Amino acid sequence: MAAAQKSIRWPNPTLPDSVFKMFEMHGKVVIITGGSGGIGYEVGRALAEAGADVALWYNSSGQAEDRAATIAKDFGVKCKAYKCSVQNFNEVEAATQAVVADFGRLDVMIANAGIPSKAGGLDDRLEDWHRVVDIDFSGAYYCARVAGEIFRKQGSGNMIFTASMSGHAANVPQQQACYNACKAGVIHLAKSLAVEWAGFARVNSVSPGYIDTPISGDCPFEMKEEWYSLTPMKRDADPRELKGVYLYLASDASTYTTGSDIVVDGGYTCR
Repeated sequence: MAAAQKSIRWPNPTLPDSVFKMFEMHGKVVIITGGSGGIGYEVGRALAEAGADVALWYNSSGQAEDRAATIAKDFGVKCKAYKCSVQNFNEVEAATQAVVADFGRLDVMIANAGIPSKAGGLDDRLEDWHRVVDIDFSGAYYCARVAGEIFRKQGSGNMIFTASMSGHAANVPQQQACYNACKAGVIHLAKSLAVEWAGFARVNSVSPGYIDTPISGDCPFEMKEEWYSLTPMKRDADPRELKGVYLYLASDASTYTTGSDIVVDGGYTCR
């Protein structure tokens, strides 16, 4: 009698029957960089509402402590603010260690911090170019590097990058070659790490389109009108419209999703 063949197939995760329970985040600890405003803050609120304890990282915001306190009060979870410049690897490492010491573990790292380019490829000052690379690309990698070590040791984890539709298209009228290139790099970094980390963690990215945040608040009226004209839905997004996609990726609703980039851009990149 022939010996039974042994499959290389990995086992499925244990999942609840209820889709609502799949989205629950109770007992999970999440770090969100750039967490004091805009997309990061709304994502923090979403995950806290689902039951997660949240660490909001900020660089210079004066409202991070108050916003962390608001999340803790509104949803009855633990939420603290941590000052960290993601372009400094040592600060990323120290802040992550502080979160683990305070919360006891780390389940999800969301590398969300980023800054825009000030000019196009020829007119960008070299120091500005390097600063965008240091924050938007290297900073994202530093967060993944430190979190990944933890995920590998504990045998589980979840890495989410905030990329951009600018990683898919050279959106206009603003010239921002460095930003576009960094976000394209983040998308492929996520895909590469998803393959490398498949045995212990999932890695995905979200590519937002134009979002109504303080970063875009100073843009001229005419520039925004061009954005709207090129976006099939003819508007930018409320940052709360991104809550669902981050909760999906952070929760057990997405246990077979890794290496994906989810575009939320009102149809801009469909043109």
